[in-house]
Parts: sequence; C-alpha cells; structure tokens
Amino acid sequence: MTEIRWHGRGGQGAVTSAHMFAMAAIAEGKSAQAFPSFGPERRGAPVMAFTRVGDEFIYIRTGIAEPDVVVVLDPTVMGAVDVTSGLKEDGVVIANTSKTKKELADQFNIKHPLSIVNATRIALDVIGGPITNTTMMGALARVTGLVELGSLEEQIAERFPAVAEKNIQAMRRAYQETEV
Repeated sequence: MTEIRWHGRGGQGAVTSAHMFAMAAIAEGKSAQAFPSFGPERRGAPVMAFTRVGDEFIYIRTGIAEPDVVVVLDPTVMGAVDVTSGLKEDGVVIANTSKTKKELADQFNIKHPLSIVNATRIALDVIGGPITNTTMMGALARVTGLVELGSLEEQIAERFPAVAEKNIQAMRRAYQETEV
C-alpha cells in the first residue's frame, strides 16, 4: 500500500486531487481511499488531504502520519508547514516549484528524494489560472506509476466537464516535465 499526503492551500483543490487520484486507482481495480484533514481550513490557509492506494483491501481508517509520498501543490506551504514531517525514510517529495532541486532542498532542508515540476507555470499557460491540483496529479502519476494517465483523464472529465480538456493537457504536460 502507498500512502500519500497532499499539501496545499484552501481552495487549490488538494482534497479534490486526493479524491480523483483514489477514484482513478479504483477504476483500475485497485483498492483506494481519500480523505481530507479537517480543521480550521479556509481559502488560502494550509490544508492537507490523504490518499491510500493498494492492491489489497485497505482496512486502516486512520490519518496518514508516515506517508510514502508527499505532494506539495503550493510552494509557499513549505515555509509554513514541515511537509516532510513523518515522511518515511525512503519517501519522496513531489513539489510544485520554480526552483531547482538543490535550491528547494537547501531552502527547506529536504533530505528525501525530491521530484519537481513548475506546475504553476503549466497551469497558467494551459488552464489560464494558478490552480495546480490536476497538474500535480500528472507529476504524482509520473513519479509513482500508481495509476495510468487515462484513468486520471476519465476522472477529470467526469469532475470538470466544462474545462476537462485544458486540465488534461496540463496534467499530461506536468507528467512530461516532472524532474524525477
């Protein structure tokens, strides 16, 4: 089983991404669950969401304290929250950033393997706004291989039919541009 913790800011779609990623895994015949971390979330405040994906039924129903993967939708969250807290020793951080891996690792003292993509730039170029949730799903798929892009495309088309094509393009571009 792979446990994923999503970090973003309220209104950026971390909870939606966690859910769509889980639904894509379920569509592929895997077991999955997704849930938010409830608290005083409001637009712009740091938020967390969680996804579990496995081949066997997932019995555990607790929060994810020691994730295998951390996905950072908004790089400013890294200055407010220790996104690597509890991350397993062999865990990976997937971050939206315009910095290099070395710059980001040095700035936030990241010792884990780091994959990066400038999801904000991609979202602005393709979607026309800085919402990076679907873009970061492409990065997560590239780094982990947990789900196929086609399964994610189906979830995006179902959830956002009016803007699906642009979101799918952004997701595919992030998949290609993610530096692993």
